[in-house]
Amino acid sequence: MQENITRLQAALDAFDITTAEQLEQFRVAFTGRKGQLADLFDELKTVAPDQRRAVGQQLNQLKQYAQQKFEQRQQELAAASANAPADPTFDYTLPTVPNALGTRHPLSLVREEIVRILARIGFNVEEGPEIEDDWHNFTALNFPENHPARDMQDTFFVHRTPGQPEWVLRTHTSPVQVRVMQSQKPPIRSIMPGRVYRNEAISARAHMMFHQVEALFVDENVSFADLKQTVYYFVQELFGDDMQVRFRPSFFPFTEPSAEIDITCLICKGKGCNICKGTGWVEIGGCGMVDPAVLEQSGIDPEKYSGYAWGMGIERIAMLKYQIKDLRLFTENDMRFLRQFEAS
Repeated sequence: MQENITRLQAALDAFDITTAEQLEQFRVAFTGRKGQLADLFDELKTVAPDQRRAVGQQLNQLKQYAQQKFEQRQQELAAASANAPADPTFDYTLPTVPNALGTRHPLSLVREEIVRILARIGFNVEEGPEIEDDWHNFTALNFPENHPARDMQDTFFVHRTPGQPEWVLRTHTSPVQVRVMQSQKPPIRSIMPGRVYRNEAISARAHMMFHQVEALFVDENVSFADLKQTVYYFVQELFGDDMQVRFRPSFFPFTEPSAEIDITCLICKGKGCNICKGTGWVEIGGCGMVDPAVLEQSGIDPEKYSGYAWGMGIERIAMLKYQIKDLRLFTENDMRFLRQFEAS
């Protein structure tokens, strides 16, 4: 053991440290957790008990010496680097290399803005699975067995075996509403943003994968007037105080009564153009009072509670807000398109 200590002392004295690389080599070889000093401390248990104290003191002194040499040379090298003369070959008049900052995707920008607007009036965000069972995606939402939305042309079926439960890529975010109503007691005030899938041909106006956001409010004495006031607030916060809203009667299996939501065309300001087909209005989504059958399916007493639901496609809102005419731009990752949102 004494020979090993003497040999290590000589190695410490002989090790020359003139560069940062050599300093790191010294640390790894001697003072590191797997260095030679650590190995000698491990061998201390093999020393006779009557000699262990003396040998331990020698090792501690050797450790202090190695650490002092390391710290001294570290400080000397740092001082030498700070006082080093400037590189005469470097041209300090060259312009700096600009940092290329990333940009937020327009769909992310619109989604976050929608969440912020509705959070100010008490809506919280809820999420659910993108692979849904038939009951949550269709049956619980009052879709009859022969409804066209159950057709293979509209829905991606993940598992479809006769006599077995069907699993699909969710065709809307409404199943999250069912899950929320099953797991929470009224009052419920939630929004459900997320991806949805439909078996459609990809074009400038349609895609097989897109994003929706839906809002649900269930409580006692909720009326269609509450729904209308919420939509008025949302549209004016998102698009401006001068934006007009109208409701057109419509039909959805899970709401009754139901309506389509139209707003003033952002392109022509209501005067009529090719975007709004001369009407001065563009549709942004659908809404309605939650059908009592849907409440009952979800375990909520329709005699005591009522609620409204409304929703829209995030892509459609982004296209209106930023005046984008081709839906495919959102998924093509064309940097010429995405860089336009650097300041957003």
